[in-house]
Amino acid sequence: MTDVVFKTEIDKAVKVLTSGGTILYPTDTIWGIGCDATNQKAVNKVYKIKQRIEGKSLLVLVDTPERIYEYVDKVSPLFFDLIRSYDKPLTVIYQGARNVAKGVAAEDKTIGIRVAQDEFCRELIRTFGKAIVSTSANLSGEPTALRFQQISDKIKNSVDHIVNLYQNEIRTMKPSRIIRINEKGDFEIIRD
Repeated sequence: MTDVVFKTEIDKAVKVLTSGGTILYPTDTIWGIGCDATNQKAVNKVYKIKQRIEGKSLLVLVDTPERIYEYVDKVSPLFFDLIRSYDKPLTVIYQGARNVAKGVAAEDKTIGIRVAQDEFCRELIRTFGKAIVSTSANLSGEPTALRFQQISDKIKNSVDHIVNLYQNEIRTMKPSRIIRINEKGDFEIIRD
């Protein structure tokens, strides 16, 4: 893959995100459906594409640990050390979500945020300048697609743009580890 192709795909995806559209894109875990996490109409589109019941929150990706402050009331510095030291994708569920569209955070104001480790995702988010929704590229209740070829045509035909990178690569992809932080600042592992 050339730098020109990489930059072209970033530019196309950012244009769609900026206009309130949805994308199908490779993440540091599995292929995801994404949109601007702050745009209500875009988030509503993702719910419709996935046929997901309202009230079930959506994960967001950020490009750096520091960007988490834009979407959470307070963050313990200890968790930045944890995020930086962890060598696998790690989603942390924080208390006090803010600055996101309704439906991104749960009703109790918790929000799942992952600092993307994948070069494409980090550059996409950095260029876009905001958090991006990342939800598995499958209809709610159906098995998660681990490879691009497993994604249903219904999903592919429903999004506004499909990123044309890594579609034929077989990468070992799996969902991230999920850790929840409670009000006391303690954490528990939700998914290993």
